[in-house]
Amino acid sequence: MRPGRWHTREDSGLRLDRDFRWWHDGEPIEHPNIIEAFNRGVRVDDDGRVTLHFGNDWCVIEVEGAPYRVVAVDEAPEGGLSVRLSDRTAEWLAPSTLALDDDGVLSARVKQGRARARFSRDAQFQLAERLAVVDGVVVLEAGALRLPTPLSPALFISPSTA
Repeated sequence: MRPGRWHTREDSGLRLDRDFRWWHDGEPIEHPNIIEAFNRGVRVDDDGRVTLHFGNDWCVIEVEGAPYRVVAVDEAPEGGLSVRLSDRTAEWLAPSTLALDDDGVLSARVKQGRARARFSRDAQFQLAERLAVVDGVVVLEAGALRLPTPLSPALFISPSTA
């Protein structure tokens, strides 16, 4: 912490970067228990403000990218997919919210659509195994279900076959 710097709830000095690393006043936070507690404490308000809750205390955090990370994708026996998130919750994946960013990383809307969750590399591979192009539309195959996505079929055409 810089000498003389006072933190407030609105100016906590905490930042979650695009690669899902935590920082405080420009210094990386590396202790695994603190990282776990912070990941579990992230909340997104209805107005989109991202806060960190720790016990009865809270503060606003700066987020580059998405406040949540998809760490795994699971298929339900009756069909459909759920995603496990960095805050240790799980929820149904809404295929219509899938998007691909400029870095080639998938994201989806979570928390009743209030927030984005960026897929980890492992979770993206898990999801990619279930994507297919059917009649010019990228669909997500989950059991017997084929759910349309907004993803571009051009993503699935290799330069050698174009």
